[in-house]
Formats: sequence, C-alpha cells, structure tokens
Amino acid sequence: MVADNKGKKLKVAEKGEEDNNQIDEELVISIEKLQEIQDDLEKINEEASDKVLEVEQKYNEIRKPVYDKRNEIIKSIPDFWLTAFLSHPALGTLLSEEDQKVFKYLSSLEVEDSKDVKSGYSITFNFESNPYFEETKLTKSFSFHDEGTTEITSTPINWKEGMGLPNGVSHEKKGNKRLWADESFFSWFGNTQPKGMIDDMQDEDPDDEDFDGDEGDEEADRL
Repeated sequence: MVADNKGKKLKVAEKGEEDNNQIDEELVISIEKLQEIQDDLEKINEEASDKVLEVEQKYNEIRKPVYDKRNEIIKSIPDFWLTAFLSHPALGTLLSEEDQKVFKYLSSLEVEDSKDVKSGYSITFNFESNPYFEETKLTKSFSFHDEGTTEITSTPINWKEGMGLPNGVSHEKKGNKRLWADESFFSWFGNTQPKGMIDDMQDEDPDDEDFDGDEGDEEADRL
C-alpha cells in the first residue's frame, strides 16, 4: 500500500514537471512571437519617420521665401527681436541690461536644419554693424551623431576694445543687499557642451526657422 502511494506521488510529480515544461516552452514561443511583432513595428516606425522627414524637408524649402518676406517686414519694426526675446517667459530672463543694448542691433534670427533634418541644425543671429563686436553674424551649430553624441560649434566673438560683456558682474537687487551675478546671453556662444543656457525647455518640437513673440516657444529649446 505504501509502495502504491509512492508510485502515485511520483507520477503526479512527473506530470507536474511535464506541465511546467510545456508552460515554459509556450511562454518562450509567445515571447519570441511578440518580439518579432515588435521588430516589425519598429521597422514601420522607422519608415514613417523617414517619410515625415522627407515631407518636412520639402516644406522647409516652400517656407523659406515666405520667411524671407517676413524678415524684410521685421527689419522695418524697431527693436523687434529685443521685444520678442523680452516677451518670452524664459528667453527674457536671459538678457542682462547690457545684452539688451546689443540686441537693439539684431536684425534677424535664422534656424536652419541640416539637409537630412535629423542630423542637426544651426542658429544664426544676424546683427547690423555695432559698437560691441566685429562680427555681423553669430552662428551656433549642433550635429547629432549616430552613436548618440552631439557636436557643438559656434562663432567666437571678437569684442571691440572695452566693449566686452564679462560674466559674473556683481550687483545688488533692489531691496536686497545680497550680490547677484549677471551672466551675459552671449556666453552661450562660448559654451560647446551638449547643454546650453536653456536646459529646462525640452518639451516643444520646434519646426519654424524664425520666431516672434509666439514662435519663441517653438525655437527656445534649440538655444
């Protein structure tokens, strides 16, 4: 009788092990099938992204003459870009009083994507001749590489004698004797690290070349 019970228990154990093995095999097969479907979805998503980029490239070319016309009108509006920056909730806080004086000479701002759009872009500030620096064009370029790194280059600013805007100038705020430091917006051109002056504005997906008061939201995260 004892032997019969042991035999029954052994058969039950063997059956349970077979069931577990079958479940494990079915689970592996299901996971493999799921991965195959996921791979198919990723291929479709990549193809969709490429198509979207093609359309974006096409319409970037169509937009360009319209932006050129708009820029000509903007040039006739005094202090347009200074006003646009100061009206923006984030950009406005980046301009010191001295920066604002320089921005009076800013005539246009352009954002140009790389030919394949996704590999990078450049931002160019065009200035009229001014008493602050020699350049009339300041450009900062961002190149995105396949390995996930970002290469950043920018125009070095040649300040005219006595006209540089050094960072870290101490001053007192009204009603507060504590010293605060002003950082010039133009220090951004000397920063070639992946993070720039505006690190908190990464939620928007900008697609315009220029911006005014409303369009600043779309371009700010590129700065």
